[in-house]
Amino acid sequence: MLSQRKFVVGLCATLVSLTFGLAGVATAETITFGAAVSITGKYSTNGKNTKDGYELAVQRVNEMGGIKIGGKSYKIAVKYYDDESTPARGAQLVERLVNQDKVQFVLGPYSSGLTKAIAPVTEKYKIPMVEGNGASRSLFTQGYKYLFAVLSTSEQYLASAIELAAEQAQKDGKKPSSLKIALAFENDPFSQDVRSGVIDDAKRFGMKIVIDDKLPPELNDMAATLNKVRALKPDLLVVSGHAKGATLVARQTNEMKVYVPMIAVTHCDSAKVHTLGKPAENMLCASQWDRGLSYKDQWFGTAEDYAKLFEKTFDYAPPYQAAESTAAVLTFVDAITRAKSLDREKVRDALASTNMQTMYGNIKFDKTGKNIAKPMVLYQIQNGEYAVVAPTKWASAKFIHPRPR
Repeated sequence: MLSQRKFVVGLCATLVSLTFGLAGVATAETITFGAAVSITGKYSTNGKNTKDGYELAVQRVNEMGGIKIGGKSYKIAVKYYDDESTPARGAQLVERLVNQDKVQFVLGPYSSGLTKAIAPVTEKYKIPMVEGNGASRSLFTQGYKYLFAVLSTSEQYLASAIELAAEQAQKDGKKPSSLKIALAFENDPFSQDVRSGVIDDAKRFGMKIVIDDKLPPELNDMAATLNKVRALKPDLLVVSGHAKGATLVARQTNEMKVYVPMIAVTHCDSAKVHTLGKPAENMLCASQWDRGLSYKDQWFGTAEDYAKLFEKTFDYAPPYQAAESTAAVLTFVDAITRAKSLDREKVRDALASTNMQTMYGNIKFDKTGKNIAKPMVLYQIQNGEYAVVAPTKWASAKFIHPRPR
C-alpha cells in the first residue's frame, strides 16, 4: 500500500514537472515565441490574418522537423495575447511576455501604431522582433537594433498608383502635371506615412492636390470628403483607412453616385472589397504580395502553393497580411538555424545578415531593419477578381482606365 502511494505521488510530481516544462519558453523540445495581436477591436480582421499567418508557418515548420540546432530539433510554438487593437495594451502585454513568460523572441502585432508601441519594449530588453505588419517609415528612423520588418515600408504603398496615373496621362496625350489628386487618409501612423509617399510622388510629376482630408480613427462615414470630390472632380482619389476605409470608399461612391476615373486604396484584399460587386469594380489596390508572383521557398514551394494550403487550412484566400506574417516566422527560423543558437544576440546578428527568398518575396535588411529586397504590387479589381496591373513589367492584366461609370 505504501509503495503504491509512493508511486502515485511520484507520478503526480512527474506530471507537474512535465506541465511546467511544456509551459516554459525553451524546453528540450520547444521554442516559444511571444505575440500580442488584435483578436478584438478595430484591427480584429487583420489581427486574425496575422495570427493565421503565424499559425500556418508554425504548423509547416514543425511538420518538416522544426528548427535544428547543434544536432537537436526544436518544435516551435507561439504564446498569444489579445492587444485589443490598443497600443498601450500591446506594450503592456509584451512586457508580460518578456518578464513573466520569459520569451526570447517576439513576433510583431498588426498595424504600425501597435508596432510603434511595442518596439521600445523589445529594444529595452534586447529582444529580437520580426514583424510583417508595421510599415510606417518612422519605425526605422529611431535607431532600433532589434526590430526587423519583412514588408515594404508605407511610403511605397501607393507610389505605383501615382506612377500609373502619370503613364496613363501620357498615353492619353496629357501632361501628368495636369492631373488633380484627392487624398483621404486615416489619421494614424501608417496611413499618414502612405500619404507622405503619395505627396512626394505627386510633387515629382507636378500633379495638383485638390483635397487632403484626414479621416477619423473610428471611420464610419466618408460623405464629407466625397461631397468635395463631387464638386472638384479629381482625376484620382487615393484612400488609406485600413479595411474599413477600403469598404467605405467602394460603397459610398456608389451610394452617393460620386464618379472618379481612378480610385486607389490600401487594404482591399483583407476587406474582401472584390466581393462587393460593381461598386468596387476597377478600383486599384496596393498589395505587399500576390499569389501569382514567382517567389518560392523550401517550406511552402511557390506563392500559389502557399495560397492553396492557406485556403485549405483556414477556408479563405490569404491576404498579404497573412503571407507577410508567415514570412516573419520563416525569417526567424532561418536566422536561428544560421546562428546555431538560441542566444538573443547571436540571433539578432543572424537576422541582420539575412538574405533569403520566401514564398512572400526576397528578404534582406538594411541597417535600420527595413526589407530592401521586395517591391509592392498594384491590383485592379476586374470582373470581381484581383489582377496585377503595376508595376507594368509584372502586370498580368491590362489597366482599365477610366473606370466605367
